[in-house]
Amino acid sequence: MNEQKLDFLQNKLISLAEKIDPDQKPAWGKMSAQHMLEHVAKFFEVSTNKRHFDLVTPVEYLPKYKEFLWSDKEFRENTKAAMLPEEPEPLMYENYNDALQFLKQEVSQFFSFFKDQPALTTQHPAFGDLNFEEWVQLHHKHVIHHLRQFGVQF
Repeated sequence: MNEQKLDFLQNKLISLAEKIDPDQKPAWGKMSAQHMLEHVAKFFEVSTNKRHFDLVTPVEYLPKYKEFLWSDKEFRENTKAAMLPEEPEPLMYENYNDALQFLKQEVSQFFSFFKDQPALTTQHPAFGDLNFEEWVQLHHKHVIHHLRQFGVQF
């Protein structure tokens, strides 16, 4: 287990997200800062089986996706997930702070969900079945991508 990535998700992610100006324009993509928070939180929901998508990656390609997951390669700018619409979904929350609380709640629930069952797997629509360690790896890669999108330095 990569303890630094674990620590980042548990202890640094929210404080970094708090530093983003809600009106900050992204360096790429169509999402506002609040859209990004809600998007990231929704993928924490995917990891805890609260939100479901069909698998979009052909099974024979999953080993290549897992190889990328474990690599040091970052998501490219403007990477678009196949299961998401072209335009950002309508905002769920009234404001940035409420969206931040949603993210905080989902991150906490992620750690609670896997606490006593780290080998349990849940399905990501592109990467397939992932256990706790794999989800930590993916969430870290995903949130770093979006924090960079909004100019967060770390």
